[in-house]
Amino acid sequence: MTTTTTATAETVLDARGVTMRFGGLTAVKNVDLTVRSGEIVGLIGPNGAGKTTFFNCLTGLYIPTEGEVRYKGTVLPPKSYKVTAAGIARTFQNIRLFNNMTVLENVLVGRHTRTKEGLWSALLRLPSFGRAEQASRERAMELLEFIGLDHKAEHLARNLPYGEQRKLEIARALASDPGLILLDEPTAGMNPQETRTTEELIFAIRDKGIAVLVIEHDMRFIFNLCDRVACLVQGEKLIEGTATEVQSDERVVAAYLGEPFEGAPGAEEVAEVEAAEASQTAEATETPETPEAAEAAEATETAEAPETAQVTETTEAHSTTSTDGEAK
Repeated sequence: MTTTTTATAETVLDARGVTMRFGGLTAVKNVDLTVRSGEIVGLIGPNGAGKTTFFNCLTGLYIPTEGEVRYKGTVLPPKSYKVTAAGIARTFQNIRLFNNMTVLENVLVGRHTRTKEGLWSALLRLPSFGRAEQASRERAMELLEFIGLDHKAEHLARNLPYGEQRKLEIARALASDPGLILLDEPTAGMNPQETRTTEELIFAIRDKGIAVLVIEHDMRFIFNLCDRVACLVQGEKLIEGTATEVQSDERVVAAYLGEPFEGAPGAEEVAEVEAAEASQTAEATETPETPEAAEAAEATETAEAPETAQVTETTEAHSTTSTDGEAK
């Protein structure tokens, strides 16, 4: 897609003045960001920058203290399952698959927001339920073929290699038929070949008309991939522009080299923000939001916990490499 076409495309995501405070701590401050149809936008920043917190504000896991988030002109509801139903899907930095379910079943889970059959239809096994179930299976198999895992549809998710588990999580997100997909460090822990495969997959997703917003620490990957890149520092948007503009900005270089800014938080302040975010996430996941979510939580209570992805972060800015992690 040409720059002119992208500039005039429909605005899919419009975040205005998004601020997230945890008590007296501000993790994200007055961030504006737009993503247009057919566009890939990157979000970068050093440790404690607030990238994942911002993602959580976009997807309903957190309710922003200030500001609003619009999807195709409509303000998003403050519930994650309603955000998914509206058309925004996401993956997580740490893989969150149902390890004891098959590859196909994991993708079918992502179809729940697009399945209209109710409880009685399922219990009575009405013909409409059978048709809906078959349609979901066909769509799930299409997505598995798209990511190259159709031949492993009946394998348990836990038996997949790490790179394929990452791809499966993307397929599950795509199963909700989103207009925008948010990818949180999709290449974390991958080798160069797997990273290249993921890059090609994201381009293929964009070619299907799905807008992409991606967090990454691999600067070579992000600058090759994205139409625009925004950099967060201390919870604020420092700069937004093309890859060339961002990587040549002296403030971005200083942030990744660890050079302090005026008013930069110390280690204790960063730790406080991390602790507050972890507490907020724990509270948000303790109580299921819907009866359906409660049933799903009970059914999967004994499921094996997802493996924690090892985060490998490579930053290239003026031939300088730095490694850092995202605050959760």
